[in-house]
Amino acid sequence: MNSGLKIFSGLANPSLAERIAAAAGTRLSAIEIRRFSDGEISVAIGENARGVDAFVIQSTFAPADNIMELLLICDALNRASARRVTAVIPYFGYARQDRKDKPRVAISAKVVANLIAVSGVDRVLTMDLHSSQIQGFFDIPVDHLYAAPVLIKHFEPMRGEDLVVVSPDIGSVKMARAYAKRLNAGLAIIDKRRPLPNAVEVYHVIGDVENKNVLIVDDLIDTAGTVVAAVDLLKKEGAKDIHGAITHAVLSGPAHKSLDDSLIKELVVTDTIPLRVASRRIRVLSVAELLGEAIQRIHREESVSSLFMD
Repeated sequence: MNSGLKIFSGLANPSLAERIAAAAGTRLSAIEIRRFSDGEISVAIGENARGVDAFVIQSTFAPADNIMELLLICDALNRASARRVTAVIPYFGYARQDRKDKPRVAISAKVVANLIAVSGVDRVLTMDLHSSQIQGFFDIPVDHLYAAPVLIKHFEPMRGEDLVVVSPDIGSVKMARAYAKRLNAGLAIIDKRRPLPNAVEVYHVIGDVENKNVLIVDDLIDTAGTVVAAVDLLKKEGAKDIHGAITHAVLSGPAHKSLDDSLIKELVVTDTIPLRVASRRIRVLSVAELLGEAIQRIHREESVSSLFMD
C-alpha cells in the first residue's frame, strides 16, 4: 500500500479503474454513488481522505452523468480535506467540440474543462486528446499520455511486411507519422470531407498502398463511418490486409454492424471506454499499466513525459 495515495472511481468504467489501481500497487478506495428516483446523483466518500493524494478515475463519454459523477466526487474529496485531487480521465468526452466553427455554437470542450477546474481538481491526467491544444483549456496542470506504446507493441510483428501507416484525415497525420517512424513503415493520408456531423466522404489516397499491408491509426472511432469508407477506398487502391489501431472505442450507432460488414481484418482499441458489444473483428488492449505507472510518478513527483522516451 502506498502511504498517502488513494484511488477512487466513478461508475463509467470500474473494471479499468480496478486494473489501474492494481497497476499502481493499491486498491480502489471506498465510495458510495447513488441515484435518486428523479435521476440526481449522490456521492459520499467512504473512508478518511484527510491529507491524502487522491486520484479519481472516470472517463467522460456519454451520457453526461459520467461528467457529473466526476465533478461530485472531486468536490466531495475537497470537502473531505484531501491534500491534492487529480482527475484521471482516460477518455475526455466533448473533445471534438473544441472550436467555434460556425456562429452561435458552444466550445463544449472548454466548458467541460472549466467545470472540472472549479470542482476542486488540482491536476488532470488524460490520454490521447482529440486535439492536443485542449490542454490549454485548463488553467491547471495536465499530463497527456499516449496509448501508442501499447498499440505499437501489438503491431511490432508486422514491421518489415511492406507496411504502410494510414492517417484517415489531415488531423491524424502527426499521430500516423509517429506510428510509421516506430514501425519503420511508409505513410499515406486519406483526403476526407465531412459534409455533415457523422457523415463522411473520402476522395483520394495520398501515398502508395498497392500490394501493401495497411494500418489505419486514429485517436477515436465513433460511428465507424470514416474507417469503413477508408477501408473501401484502400481496397480499391490495391491494399492487402487492413488493420486499425484506435485508442478510444466510442462505437455508437451502427458502428458494430458497419465494422462486421467491412473488409477490415482487425481493429485494435484500448479499454479507455468499455466495449458495449463484443465483436469478432475488435480486440481490446489495456492501458491500465501505463496509467498506473503515471499515477505512481505523479504521486512521487517524478517525470511523466519520460514514460515516452525511447
